[in-house]
Amino acid sequence: MTEAYIYDALRTPRGKGRKDGSLHEVTSLRLSALTLNALKTRNNLEGHAVEDVIWGNVTQVMEQGGCLARSAVLASDLDERIPGLAINRFCASGMEAVNLAANQVRGGAGDAYIAGGVEMMGRVAMGADGAAIAVDPTLAMEKYFVPQGISADIIATEYGFSRDDADQLAVESQRRAKAAWDDKRFAKSVIAIHDQNGLPILDHDEYMRPQTDMQSLGALNPAFQAMGEVMPGFDKVALMKYPHLEKINHIHHAGNSSGIVDGAAAILIGSKAFGEKYGLKPRARIRATAKIGTDPTIMLTGPVPVTEKILADNGMSIKDIDLFEVNEAFAAVVLRFMQAFDVESEKVNVNGGSIAMGHPLGATGAMIIGTLLDEMERADKAVGLATLCIASGMGAATIIERV
Repeated sequence: MTEAYIYDALRTPRGKGRKDGSLHEVTSLRLSALTLNALKTRNNLEGHAVEDVIWGNVTQVMEQGGCLARSAVLASDLDERIPGLAINRFCASGMEAVNLAANQVRGGAGDAYIAGGVEMMGRVAMGADGAAIAVDPTLAMEKYFVPQGISADIIATEYGFSRDDADQLAVESQRRAKAAWDDKRFAKSVIAIHDQNGLPILDHDEYMRPQTDMQSLGALNPAFQAMGEVMPGFDKVALMKYPHLEKINHIHHAGNSSGIVDGAAAILIGSKAFGEKYGLKPRARIRATAKIGTDPTIMLTGPVPVTEKILADNGMSIKDIDLFEVNEAFAAVVLRFMQAFDVESEKVNVNGGSIAMGHPLGATGAMIIGTLLDEMERADKAVGLATLCIASGMGAATIIERV
């Protein structure tokens, strides 16, 4: 089997996903094209250099609809002979794009791919595409559908995480993210975004709130308590599914949940022969990939079983992993991961995560792989695992190994 290597990984800064965000006037198409151009320029990719561009984006309507991947290729400086594939595995779309590309290379279906994703959450609202599991009663009622925030609070209730536990993780995420930016740990991967006149728009993650402390978070009301306890009363739905719980402990709020942001990321994946052709040195080998389905009500526990699966499938143990990136969709997701595997905090999200910097849905999976690789190189670590929880009950994971 052909090995699949990561030759480069880059991302845009994350802009606030609202009208006053710095990237708000940049379309999904333009941000994608700028990201592809940066990857092309950095690696001197000419002609039909890659087999395909696999691009994750979750809300595939309006400007993000109509196979955005192909539109992005045509809007970029890439050769028009390169096609594009838009995919959606919710929050893991960017990771699934990378995993799919790696497995295509490993299977001999092309020497190289560009994989990643984009989400302009300030321009195309989350949920604007609808969701059968939420709106079709024949499915929603049968599977005890509740919104993700309720699911996160169910995890907290089921596994015994307090409001202070979640807030402490959030404060630490902010501290680590600021320290990483101050130390220029993202300098290798983050590309500045400029307007059409070459003037700078954004060169840093602007969602960060480094002044966050336990006192400021303590002043925030639980974000999902009303929808749980009042109409439509999702707590009752959850308790029908999990009758052993007396009540749902609502601990999550805007400060310990992932931020709504805009952003894009791209990773160049290829075989050894591809690297030799273009004079590129591989940074890491994609050692393994995995995905799994999980309970759709509690929904966000996927990182645990998918990590168990990827380790078992590859004859590895949790002790074989030096560093972890676990997407901070909600604080309880990361707390549960560390609890399940008895992993110390110092190995998980060491440069902060989505609570501090934001979670651009279609791009995050590729972003955290790039962040993991950068930190493995900085800290001289050999093996890393990235994983995400996924809406409607799924999990995805990728193991990379430096070469």
